Amino acid sequence: MRGAVLYAPGDVRVEERPDPVIVEPTDAIIRLSATCVCGSDLWPYRGVEKLDGAAPMGHEYVGVVEEVGGQVTTIRPGQFVVGSFWASDNTCEICRAGYQSGCVHRVLMGSIGTQSELARIPLADGTLVATPGMPDADLVPSLLAASDVLGTGWFGAVAAAAGPGKTVVVVGDGAVGLCGILAAGQLGAERVIAMSRHAPRQELARRFGATDIVTERGDEGVARIKELTGGLGAHSVIEAVGTQESMTQAIRSTRPGGHVGFVGVSHDVALQGDELFFSLVHLHGGPAPVRQYLPELIGLICDRKIDPGQVFDLTLPLDQAAEGYRAMDERRAIKALLLP
Repeated sequence: MRGAVLYAPGDVRVEERPDPVIVEPTDAIIRLSATCVCGSDLWPYRGVEKLDGAAPMGHEYVGVVEEVGGQVTTIRPGQFVVGSFWASDNTCEICRAGYQSGCVHRVLMGSIGTQSELARIPLADGTLVATPGMPDADLVPSLLAASDVLGTGWFGAVAAAAGPGKTVVVVGDGAVGLCGILAAGQLGAERVIAMSRHAPRQELARRFGATDIVTERGDEGVARIKELTGGLGAHSVIEAVGTQESMTQAIRSTRPGGHVGFVGVSHDVALQGDELFFSLVHLHGGPAPVRQYLPELIGLICDRKIDPGQVFDLTLPLDQAAEGYRAMDERRAIKALLLP
């Protein structure tokens, strides 16, 4: 099969990789209908995360089941399925509490690589959710978004306690932040403030439900949020970047008693204990338990109530994955969809 491999910072190649096979009786093999480049893939692409040799890339996926192991009971060949970037058994105590990304048997799909034509999905019964029939082609991008960025944005909004009567601020205008805006609106937020400096992303933010746009960053951005909220700060803030600046900005934009949902992959973030202590802010986040939300998100997408697939503003054949990385790295694209 063809698959994307990162050899060094900036060096993505699509080449022949071994076809996956059933390794454990709980595995499934799927033929991907679509995959994509994630913002978190840019960390190793830029050299921020160090590589230990050539690495298969990709952790977002939708497709059709081709084969299942002998112990798989809920998924069968021919079904169209959506999975999470963490494979999970969905039966352990942590999974049953709704935190499948912390499953005691979890497998990170990035270690397998799904920017490819085929993929082995461990723990198939707990990881994959079948759609109600074969979806229309125009729904595939939105179902792919559910595999990570929509589920992650949704978790960010839930962790930030977004809901009726709340003002929600979203720090970060990438695909996760934009999906956080969509999620906040679906959860009933009264006001959603997008922090963005990029006109195309601002436009999509408004389509997804943003009521206000703030272009300032850092202390100026915090001051603007305070101005818009009567000096108090927001009830709920979604942090969707993962840098020191974005986390500090998120905490300082939150009112006492408010909630920060942090879902940007953290890099070199350190919190000042005294500032955190006196902020009276709730912090909750981490790698999103996407599997918890997949049934609901698939239902909303298949019923055409939400269209998160709009975050894909560049579509390329899999063989041009390197261009997808370049376009996202240079901020010429929000998110690149790859067609195997």
